[in-house]
Amino acid sequence: MSMSENILPQHKTPKLIVVTAFDRDESGDLQPVFGPAEQQTEDRAIRTAKGLAAKHAGVIAWSRDANPSLGEYGEPTTLFVGGDVPDME
Repeated sequence: MSMSENILPQHKTPKLIVVTAFDRDESGDLQPVFGPAEQQTEDRAIRTAKGLAAKHAGVIAWSRDANPSLGEYGEPTTLFVGGDVPDME
């Protein structure tokens, strides 16, 4: 096995993968109560979100291509939504 097989290709854009859970405050407005918590993989984000969905008013998992050093961010892609979540900007 050559060394190059262990190295990720440089052209692969890093992904930002996030889970956030929400509960309603006294006025009924959704407030983040968990996260935004960065996840290592989309699969883990979906599993985490599904686990949180039973305990909170709403949960969302999403990802986007992100290159923070260059300030470049792609369009967010929703991976999982459960319950009520505020509109994403």
